[in-house]
Formats: sequence, structure tokens, C-alpha cells
Amino acid sequence: MIEEFIAVEGSKTTGKRFIDGVIVLNENRGIHPNNFYEIKGKDVISIQTKKGRLGMYLLGQAFFSQFLIERFKPKSVKSVAICGKDDEILNELAKRHNIEVVVIHDNEYDAKYDAPSYLEKNGALHK
Repeated sequence: MIEEFIAVEGSKTTGKRFIDGVIVLNENRGIHPNNFYEIKGKDVISIQTKKGRLGMYLLGQAFFSQFLIERFKPKSVKSVAICGKDDEILNELAKRHNIEVVVIHDNEYDAKYDAPSYLEKNGALHK
């Protein structure tokens, strides 16, 4: 997984664009130490996350992230929006546009993933 994947480098006329996470399928497991990875010809999953309810901002990020990723010519792209609470209407729109919504409620979150030992072991960028 690549955290904070740089999908667009910033310039005078373009804002820098990050994707919260990009998973490259059929590669070594773990968190990549940099914000970029060569994904040409690979199957990838684009992930955008927000802690709260599924909203238009998160859904828009998930939708447009697919197109930003396509610029790197992967074999396939799947877009996933991860949130803390669902929204029935927006979830239906997500399905129509092939965006998978994953809801992780606060009581389902395991804080061990924030532990320094876990982050160190997995080479996470954000310690």
C-alpha cells in the first residue's frame, strides 16, 4: 500500500493531489516507504477515507481518484470510499458508479493499528 499517493504534482496552475491510499494487488504486502510507486500495468485499488458519514466530498474524491489513477496506465482501478457512517442515498449513487463503500464504525476500529510498534513493523509513513 502507498499512503498519500501523489496523483498530481503541484504547479502554478495545478494543485497537488493526493490519494489517501493505493493498494497494488499481487505485490509484496506492507506499506511502501514513499508516496509514489510505479503502477503501470498493475491492478490497483484507490482508497479515500473520512472519519464521519459518507458525504459528497468523500464520494467526489473517490469518483475522481479513479481518473487521476488512470493517468498512470494501470491494468485496472477499483475505487473504495471508507467512512465511519453510511448514507443510504449516497451509497446508492456510489454503487451506480462502481465505487465500493466500506463503513468502519468507531466500535469496530482497533487502536492497535495506531500503535508505534505496528507502524514501525509495517513501515508506515505517518508515525
